[in-house]
Amino acid sequence: MSGKQQGPLAGVRILDLTSVLMGPYATQIFADLGADVIKVESPEGDTTRYLPPGPDASRGGMFLNVNRGKRSIVLDLKRPEAKDALLAIAGTCDVFVHSMRAQAIARLGLDYPAIRAVNERIIYANLYGFARSGPYRDYPAYDDIVQAASGLVDLQARLSNGEPTYLGTVVADKVAGLTGAYAVMAALFARERTGIGQEIEIPMFETLVSFAMVEHLCGSLFSPPLGPPEYPRVTSPARRPYATKDGHIGVMIYNDKHWRAFFDAMGNPEWSRDPMFASMRSRTENITRVLARVADVMGERTTEEWLDLFRDAHIPAMAIASTSDLLHDPHLVKTGFWQEQETDMGTLRFPGIPTSFSETPGAIGEPGPALGAHSRDILAEAGLDAASIEQLIESGAVRTDG
Repeated sequence: MSGKQQGPLAGVRILDLTSVLMGPYATQIFADLGADVIKVESPEGDTTRYLPPGPDASRGGMFLNVNRGKRSIVLDLKRPEAKDALLAIAGTCDVFVHSMRAQAIARLGLDYPAIRAVNERIIYANLYGFARSGPYRDYPAYDDIVQAASGLVDLQARLSNGEPTYLGTVVADKVAGLTGAYAVMAALFARERTGIGQEIEIPMFETLVSFAMVEHLCGSLFSPPLGPPEYPRVTSPARRPYATKDGHIGVMIYNDKHWRAFFDAMGNPEWSRDPMFASMRSRTENITRVLARVADVMGERTTEEWLDLFRDAHIPAMAIASTSDLLHDPHLVKTGFWQEQETDMGTLRFPGIPTSFSETPGAIGEPGPALGAHSRDILAEAGLDAASIEQLIESGAVRTDG
């Protein structure tokens, strides 16, 4: 058992057969909140292990972060004895989570019926590209593919002169990972009430479509439609950071109170009396003209001058920050968001847990483990004796870090 028992999920054991980013991000959240996460890897290891940079060729920075607080066991699941060992481990776990396509997990003999046969209370989570009830079920999926299919790339094109672009973050992987985390926690809560385990499906495509259409379904919510599936303020080509005299600034002059405060701060110029600024409806109907008019005046002052004005007027505004800026952001430094650890990989700086708990705070665990570092311990916890464990290692069904 992992030595760390801190957080609201302390005592929960997760059997993690995920790789790359979607699933590991979900299970990173579990580990941060105190769960014992057992990361099952093939002899080759999770592919993100080998993404540079990093002082160790098999543990790059992304891997070390997204797999923090987990334990690694290597099982060659094409071998029957390794599958038997996995089933023994599954019998001791609360959650089984994988990120393989439905056909692949079934071929391994590790689908929900197989796992439930050894643990009726298991929460079994499928994280993959497309729901298995639809025609896309066997398509391979990565973040870029799901961004393209979900409508996000088309939405981005409207902001970049018609040129399709991806978001500058792996949003599909992370939104699906977050969704998987809350779905598993909801199922664990239901099991506390009913005593019954269950199977969960978290498909990336459906998850990201749901995410995108929160605001964009708009007029198409109605049948017949009252308008296209589009939130005009968000898709307006004029919606972009404003150029100031010396840089750029993000500003959200949104509700009636904000606009009144803005015009008061500006001395109520003549254009403030234009009827298109009078209400949320009129501004939305003329959003591109509204935003363009604001852009015209933003170049008259420096970024700092605008920030002072907007803060005095209680209008949301921030300077444009780079990812490098965030490492030294005064708010993040003050709140202790960045956490340094001395580890076997040197001094590492982790992003902290964004949520806080007054009674059961989580904790950042050790960096992503060496491949197979905990194989012996995990097998022993599953009830295998020392001779059986050594036999598995000698046969190649199990690998350790040495």
